[in-house]
Amino acid sequence: MEFLSIDLLNSSMSAMSWAAPRQGSPAIEALNTGPDFSAWSMFREASLVVQIVMVILIAASFWSWAIIVEKIWKFGALRKKFDTFEKSFWSGTSLDDLYSKLDAEKRSPIERVFASGMREWRRSFETGGGLIAGASQRIDRAMGVAVERETQKLETWMGFLATVGAIAPFVGLFGTVWGIKNSFEEIAVSQNTNLSVVAPGIAEALLATALGLIAAIPAVIAYNALSERVGRLSARLETFSDEFSTLLSRQLERRAA
Repeated sequence: MEFLSIDLLNSSMSAMSWAAPRQGSPAIEALNTGPDFSAWSMFREASLVVQIVMVILIAASFWSWAIIVEKIWKFGALRKKFDTFEKSFWSGTSLDDLYSKLDAEKRSPIERVFASGMREWRRSFETGGGLIAGASQRIDRAMGVAVERETQKLETWMGFLATVGAIAPFVGLFGTVWGIKNSFEEIAVSQNTNLSVVAPGIAEALLATALGLIAAIPAVIAYNALSERVGRLSARLETFSDEFSTLLSRQLERRAA
């Protein structure tokens, strides 16, 4: 009987060992693995409204960075062109020679301001060489309009950065509110307040807020920095316009004397 009971015990233990799931089996892995909180998984499991919000914020962020990179490169190149032209302008070269050397298709903003002044300067003389009255005022207005036009070109897409910086956090917050609303609806349907039920929905909602901040913060910083550069370049255009206008006015007075 003792040997028989031992055999029965060994058989029972062997059967239990085969029936129980082994470590590393799919059953154990299914129990051990919790919800997937990767960004892609949360985006995929989010509701349609939250997904649309996320796509809008991601697109706004990419577009903002494209504008930022383009503006930084462009403003750096313009600063060098401004320095080169001003060096040539004050080198003593004849204004007519300097004007004739300008490339009509590749003019920088300061060269276009200079060209507008030179065109009005040449139109201020009659066929016989006489000076048309009011030439100085017309030259000032022509260059003033050119400075305003070039400043507007420098400010292109700056409004987009300001808009993204201002409203992206609120767009992300809308996605968060909508996601949390869905989580509460799931609680009401399942009648289960367990954290594992609501955590995925809340995480998806908070991801929308994070994307809003990711889009807004660089846009605000870049807008402030680039606005300062636009102001400096515009100030250089206005300063050059005033200096060039003074120089032309002096020559006009000498010819009129």
